Amino acid sequence: MSRMVSALMRGAALLSLSVISASAQGLVSEKRLSAPLVSEALAVAVATCAQQGYKVSAVILDLDGVRQGVLRGDGAPIHTLDSSFIKAYTAVTYREDTIVLAARLKDAPMAPLQSKLPNVAYAAGGVAIKVDGETIGSIGVGGAPGGEKDTACARAGIEKIRDRMK
Repeated sequence: MSRMVSALMRGAALLSLSVISASAQGLVSEKRLSAPLVSEALAVAVATCAQQGYKVSAVILDLDGVRQGVLRGDGAPIHTLDSSFIKAYTAVTYREDTIVLAARLKDAPMAPLQSKLPNVAYAAGGVAIKVDGETIGSIGVGGAPGGEKDTACARAGIEKIRDRMK
C-alpha cells in the first residue's frame, strides 16, 4: 500500500513540476499608457467637463487597477476622487464601459456577489481603454450631473490620444 501511495505522490510531484515549468516560460509584457498620454487624457477629460460647467475629477488605471494618474478639476468636490476611481476600477475589472454595464442591470438583476465586490459600482462614467480590441486600462470621471456626461468627458480624453496609443 505504501508503494502505491509513494508512486502516486511522485506522479503528482512530476505533474506539478511540468505545470510550473510550462507557465514559467519568461517575462510577461503588458501594454500601458505613457505618463505624458495619461496626463493629456486626464486634462482633456476634466477640461471637457469644465467647459460645460461641471466640476469633476478623473483617474486612469492600468490593467491591474493601479492608478497611473489622477486629476481633480478646479472646485471638484472631494468625493469625485473616489467616484472616478470606482468607475474606472469597475470598467477595468469587467473590461467594459460602465454605461453599458449599468444598462444591462436595468434588464437583469444583479447577482448578490457582484453587488458586494469592493470598489465596484455600476454607475456610468468609467470607460475601458482598448488598443486593437484589447483592454489595457480604464479612465473614470466623476462629478458631472449624470453618468452619461461623465462618460462623454472620459471618452473625449481617450479620443484625444487614441492615434498615439501604439
